[in-house]
Amino acid sequence: MILTRGARITGAVLCVLLAVIVAGWLVRDLQAVDDPGRLWKYWAGYYEMRPSVPPTTSADDVMLLVAYVVTAVAALRSSVAATALVATGVVTLGMRLPGLWNIGESPMDAAYSDDLRTRALVCAFVALAAGVALIITAGAGRRPPRDFSEATPGRPGQGAGVIAFLLLGAAGAVVIAWEIRQAVRFPQVYPDWFLGGNRAMQALTDPPPGWSSALVALLCLYAGTSALSRAVHARPFGLIAAGALLSAGVLGVARAVHYDFFDHFGDLPVEEQLTVLTWLFEVIAGVVVLIVLARRGAADTPAQPHQGYGQGYGYPRPGVFGPPPPSQPPPGW
Repeated sequence: MILTRGARITGAVLCVLLAVIVAGWLVRDLQAVDDPGRLWKYWAGYYEMRPSVPPTTSADDVMLLVAYVVTAVAALRSSVAATALVATGVVTLGMRLPGLWNIGESPMDAAYSDDLRTRALVCAFVALAAGVALIITAGAGRRPPRDFSEATPGRPGQGAGVIAFLLLGAAGAVVIAWEIRQAVRFPQVYPDWFLGGNRAMQALTDPPPGWSSALVALLCLYAGTSALSRAVHARPFGLIAAGALLSAGVLGVARAVHYDFFDHFGDLPVEEQLTVLTWLFEVIAGVVVLIVLARRGAADTPAQPHQGYGQGYGYPRPGVFGPPPPSQPPPGW
């Protein structure tokens, strides 16, 4: 199935709307700090970087902005436009849903003005509506190819599917393992860690940290298993999951470089060594999965009938149904 022209344009417009919303909040944060590098350091978790005006965004918003721009282009030009719109809509719903109950909580009231919180709540509702609209557009705008010249959605190659399965599956398992470790070490932060509250820090427009980690883990596991079966939707879901891994890994590696963790790696406690290795693995997994899934896969092209024989119904493909075609054409060909 491919998308109609109207559905492609609608999906692209919705993605542009979502990109404008995210870009607006990023511009606000960049204007609120003296140096854009300070915002980057705050996102990376530098201990000494505590700006007087708390940012409303995180590095996840940069990842979302890139995803919206890429999906807008894919909606207009790519054969996987429908699944790209669905994947982007699902991620948007997952990222923006907690804002409905978190933006009005007392921690947000103490850190941000009423005007900012009102704007953030309106943007959350708009983003959720746009996310639902993306999914509806992808479902309602599908149609079968008109002829054999139209490109159909491409599946990941067999090798790419295996690589994506191994890396995304391992990344999802690692994220879950760290969440379990978090629950063992700091049980007092729950359920705020997942649902938001006084015991968990988060930006105004972002979900709680535990919620975000759970979303990334689910994306990785779903995309990894889909890639193994070479499903069409594995590519967009896998690319978004890889982007989230790469974003988290780059910030972690930057933090490790800033605090000389690599120079004194042998002196670090075992848990901190595992943390640094996790950041490196996220960078490697994110880059590799982006490379293998960004390449065009095998297209789901319909079997072309043999013209001029009988009523136009040719022999089936060898090894599928029935015997292979004869080596010589039948009489009267």
